[in-house]
Amino acid sequence: MISVTDLDLSVGARTLMSGVSFRVEKGDKIGLVGRNGAGKTTMTKVLAGVTDDRDGHDFSGSIERSGEIGYLPQDPRSGDPKQTARTRILDARGIGSVLEEMRAATERMALGGAEGERAMKAYSRAEDTFLGLGGYAAEAEGAAIASNLQLPERILDQPLETLSGGQRRRIELARILFSGAETMILDEPTNHLDADSVVWLREFLKGYQGGLIVISHDVVLVEETVNRVFYLDANRQVIDIYNMGWKHYLRQREQDADRRKRERTNAERQAGVLQMQAAKMGARASGAVAAKQMAKRADRLLSGLEAVRADDKVAKLRFPKPAPCGKTPLQAHDLSKSYGSLEIFSAVDLAIDRGTKVVALGLNGAGKTTLLRILAGVSESDTGAIERGHGLRIGYYAQEHETLDVDRTVLQNMVSSAPDISEMEARRVLGSFLFSGDDVHKPARVLSGGEKTRLSLATLVVSAANVLLLDEPTNNLDPASREEILGALATFEGAVVLVSHDAGAVESLHPDRVLIMPDGTEDLWNAEYLELIELA
Repeated sequence: MISVTDLDLSVGARTLMSGVSFRVEKGDKIGLVGRNGAGKTTMTKVLAGVTDDRDGHDFSGSIERSGEIGYLPQDPRSGDPKQTARTRILDARGIGSVLEEMRAATERMALGGAEGERAMKAYSRAEDTFLGLGGYAAEAEGAAIASNLQLPERILDQPLETLSGGQRRRIELARILFSGAETMILDEPTNHLDADSVVWLREFLKGYQGGLIVISHDVVLVEETVNRVFYLDANRQVIDIYNMGWKHYLRQREQDADRRKRERTNAERQAGVLQMQAAKMGARASGAVAAKQMAKRADRLLSGLEAVRADDKVAKLRFPKPAPCGKTPLQAHDLSKSYGSLEIFSAVDLAIDRGTKVVALGLNGAGKTTLLRILAGVSESDTGAIERGHGLRIGYYAQEHETLDVDRTVLQNMVSSAPDISEMEARRVLGSFLFSGDDVHKPARVLSGGEKTRLSLATLVVSAANVLLLDEPTNNLDPASREEILGALATFEGAVVLVSHDAGAVESLHPDRVLIMPDGTEDLWNAEYLELIELA
């Protein structure tokens, strides 16, 4: 499957891991864990063989791959944008394009004559290929996977370019699950999935017979599916390998940490005694040789220790006081959006008052992300208008991080989001979001999903926005960073429009109102809406 020997991996001047070796065999289900920025996403790219020279990744060592590898990145942008979702999924086994040929030949057969005869021959050839690749049973299998990931027929018949980032991601996940790959590498596969789809995915992965590497902050998915855990420790530049399930790993990791601390404490105490004696004996000429031996023994005691894992850092996030604005800084009247003949939503009215907290609810594909893009001025509505009130300052967090310029550095993205900010102030804020030293000069494209989330939130902090439009802001975050962000949002004095599948995130916001999409119905918030969030 995948065999790794003496892997050294770095990004720029930062070493992520050194001298790492392991194998991923059939039946291995590995949970790759570690804090945001530890290098998990970078490592999966290297293992999958999809690194880009522009990413600044540098690695040495040996990586041997056998069999097909299905790789789900955090931000998939694969496939011909003109291609339909159905063709994209089914082409994982080569049958999507063949089906397209069969349909095109069927249409040409209606012309009759010589053209109709050529079409019949083309259809026959395509059908033979189709049947040889699994035929209608394979097509039905792909449709069933898509359905379980909440990709209905109307979505499958749309071109990829008309779909949201969340829909594109589910299509790529469906493609990989359908592919029959011997090894799957999945980076946050539950992002953009509703509760039913997450449960289905857990069962699928539990029954999967190949090798699996998964990065996920969904504790239940990891707990129920993995039988090995790789902990990537950014402080020690190593991977701790635990050949056990999640619950046993948590206990073992705690025991390992306690053991390391005890060993270091004892060794430091013994080394201290030896060093004191060496100092005393070294003062006398007759004891110089013995003193050197004692000093060497003290050094050996300390050098043989395993490093004690340093406490993981958490980005400290606090939103500043928002810029002054009028009573209703943002209003929308009669908004609608369609793609071709497909209507996403229509006749949506919304008024965002100063300091109000609104949650947009609805099933996947109901137009929540599209609405936020229109409110942010990134997309245009087919009808109606946006009314910008006095002093409006919008801060938009896009779920796929489209607001970041991936060709610019971390620091350049910060400065461009607040032109009046000094470089020193930008560095100070970035430091609070765990971007320090040379990290600020990394291009945004090389950042992991969690790091992009932190950078996007950092740009919001310096913007002094009084209306935040947040589209799945807790995706890709480890639990500690998630709690930090939710705590900051709970105390934010400005207005917030939130889209999230995270019921805990919505609850911590203490929303005033809900906007139910695609109908645009408004209601006062009540706890019963939490169930709808989990289902959506």
